[in-house]
Amino acid sequence: MKLIIGNKAYSSWSMRGWLAAKQSGLPFEEILVPLYTDEWDNRKREEDMAPSHGKVPILWDGESVIWDSIAIVDWLADKTSRDRFWPKDEVARGMARSMCAEMHCGFMDLRRECPMNTRRSFPDHEISDAARADAIRILQLWAEARARFGKSGPYLFGTFSAADIMYAPVVSRFKTYGFKLPGFAISYSEAILEHQWVQDWCAAAEEEDWTLERYEDLGSSATA
Repeated sequence: MKLIIGNKAYSSWSMRGWLAAKQSGLPFEEILVPLYTDEWDNRKREEDMAPSHGKVPILWDGESVIWDSIAIVDWLADKTSRDRFWPKDEVARGMARSMCAEMHCGFMDLRRECPMNTRRSFPDHEISDAARADAIRILQLWAEARARFGKSGPYLFGTFSAADIMYAPVVSRFKTYGFKLPGFAISYSEAILEHQWVQDWCAAAEEEDWTLERYEDLGSSATA
């Protein structure tokens, strides 16, 4: 398999696809295509990204091409074991799927106002009421998952799962923008940030030698 991703400092959807590939335990080749550089259009053609209209992440598995992070999660779960990605308990699994779907299509104000940037800290960034409402909703989901299903471990449903993969970039955003979190969310965030794969991702982001002003400018409207 080969997984095409964007800049690790900025691309939250790439982070989800990469964490899913790591969670699968299957070997894969990682191909990083720097976003929005002068060579961006050429690299998109070179790396066979046409099926996804040039969006990342995109997973090539033999003749199969899978784009979109949640589709990659499901593909890899089918190839390995669904228990590797989703809670075994039916009720917990239903909630985990719903949480992932809500993350996939929602929280646009938070994503627009607080683009992921693992290398920077913007604690004084002004955040709108709408973005704060998104953050509150996320915290409510985390609280319910942890209270109902998280007693067996430090993650949303106890063990590391697709839900943690989908919300890991939110943890990064909360850190970057200095969100004030309740105790349970601080503990959960620490568990995510201390996870070896997340640390590996962030360490690699620090080594990237390019910056994109659209993610460095606090007025950016990007939603990576």
